[in-house]
Amino acid sequence: MKYLTLGCVIGLLIASCSSPKSKTAGADSLTNNDTLAKAKDTMVNNSKAAVSSLCFLNTQGKDSTSIEMVVHGNKVTGQMNWFPYQKDSRKGTLDGAIKNDTIHAVWSFMQEGMMDTLKLGFQLKNGQLSQKPLKINTKTGREQTDESAGYSIIYNSSNKLHSH
Repeated sequence: MKYLTLGCVIGLLIASCSSPKSKTAGADSLTNNDTLAKAKDTMVNNSKAAVSSLCFLNTQGKDSTSIEMVVHGNKVTGQMNWFPYQKDSRKGTLDGAIKNDTIHAVWSFMQEGMMDTLKLGFQLKNGQLSQKPLKINTKTGREQTDESAGYSIIYNSSNKLHSH
């Protein structure tokens, strides 16, 4: 039964990134309420800004993390959901910026009925997403990105939604 539930969760994550329905809208800007479904070429200072919608999945044992992100110029927005096996999940939004291949983002998530945030570091190279690991800050007791570590958490690409 546990494996069936885990399989269903992973299947839903993959299906959310590979939905056949159109994910573009007529709006000229991205909205915070629906950043993933409303990516479109827009005119910014009389030049076209590239928009890419990407999906990624990481599985470690029975835990999984899904990331759906929209890269619009140097702005990155999206959803990140962490589903640890038999523990409370973290589901929330990503908001950040990309420079060259480095993304600095804030993940605002809900866990156990409480809102929280984490600053995360990603690298997007050749269509592959990797993340710096988290560590516990011994002074605060909170998780934070281990800035001295490499980008060791690797996400697998899961059906690219759009690239304009």
